[in-house]
Amino acid sequence: MQLPSDQAASGRTLGSEELANLTEVIESGTLTSTKGHFVKDLERDFAATMGSAAAIACASGSAAIHLAIAAIDPEPGDEIITTPITDIGGITPILFQGAIPVFADVDPITLNVTAETIAPHISERTRAIIVTHLFGNPVDMNEIMELADSEGIPVIEDCAQAFCASDHGRNVGTIGAIGCFSFQQGKHMTAGEGGIVITDNAQYARRMRLFVDKAWGYGDTNPDHYFLALNYRMTELQGAVLVAQLKKLAANIEARRRAAHRFVDGLDGVLGLTLPTERPNTEHVYWRIAVQVDETVIAGGVSALAQTLKELDIPAGPRYIQKPAFDCEVIRDQKTFGTSGWPFTLARPEAVAYDRDRYPGSYDGLAQVLVFPLNERYEDAHIDAVVEAVAKAVAELAIV
Repeated sequence: MQLPSDQAASGRTLGSEELANLTEVIESGTLTSTKGHFVKDLERDFAATMGSAAAIACASGSAAIHLAIAAIDPEPGDEIITTPITDIGGITPILFQGAIPVFADVDPITLNVTAETIAPHISERTRAIIVTHLFGNPVDMNEIMELADSEGIPVIEDCAQAFCASDHGRNVGTIGAIGCFSFQQGKHMTAGEGGIVITDNAQYARRMRLFVDKAWGYGDTNPDHYFLALNYRMTELQGAVLVAQLKKLAANIEARRRAAHRFVDGLDGVLGLTLPTERPNTEHVYWRIAVQVDETVIAGGVSALAQTLKELDIPAGPRYIQKPAFDCEVIRDQKTFGTSGWPFTLARPEAVAYDRDRYPGSYDGLAQVLVFPLNERYEDAHIDAVVEAVAKAVAELAIV
């Protein structure tokens, strides 16, 4: 059975609504968000959907993280605690703002940071904490906010994979100081690329609004380029698509949750697999379905199971990412600005010590995780086919 793919029309809800909005933009001839209305409409409606005071659209999810860090405005050499299990685009903006990424370990099952893994890395230089709600599964924000608030440290939430995930009744992205989202091809809503930030803090909102457009004070009495900033504007073409996509978001999320729950129910009790769970009072929105594989039960572990599934025409990605972010050359070898190594030259030695024994959860979690694709076009028959194939593959590889 051919499964729907979020890289093509089969797995996306793009349709006549998006085309109608795009036609309006093209016929107007106004493709810039500084003059059009679709990006402004998106910002208004997205803020209302998430329950935040302000939303600022931008060019990508990485740009959204950059806006958030620029709003915090670290001094060179300040530290920002983050996760090593994320896309590198969620980390490099820290370096571009002259700060040092300091990596907390993760829980080996969820691959999310926790208050317990963050706490040892807090120092007098800590300027912010970034938490990533990986795979759509919210981190334990109550514990993290208690820790952060006790230290007076703002929390940035990376919600690129977690649209409308919730923790104790609050949408992720509204619990910390700033929430960041991505509209990349495979996300819960998409324009191919794009991003957005949300906040209730007027000062942060003002600084991010400026940063997205070269820090030029549009509408000010005496505007100027107030500080160092980039052009991260979203186009009206992206905004037009996203205004239509936002109206489909709730249904897309419900479809993903329904499919993921059917997957979990179908494989419940299969030995060797640790299936996703939802903490009490949280809602997981399943960007992907992450399963932990026990190699003492399943011969060859993740790699063998992925290969066997491939032979059954079922895609599944071992490891999610190949290695923790601090093992990538840009971090490990400090390949930043020319040969300077800056801003790592400002770092405390212990802040950039990436000894393997400091990150058991990261290494163990990556070694055991198998990630199944998912999108809102999965029907019961698709999930049943995946479940049947997984059960068959596990049975073939079972260690007797």
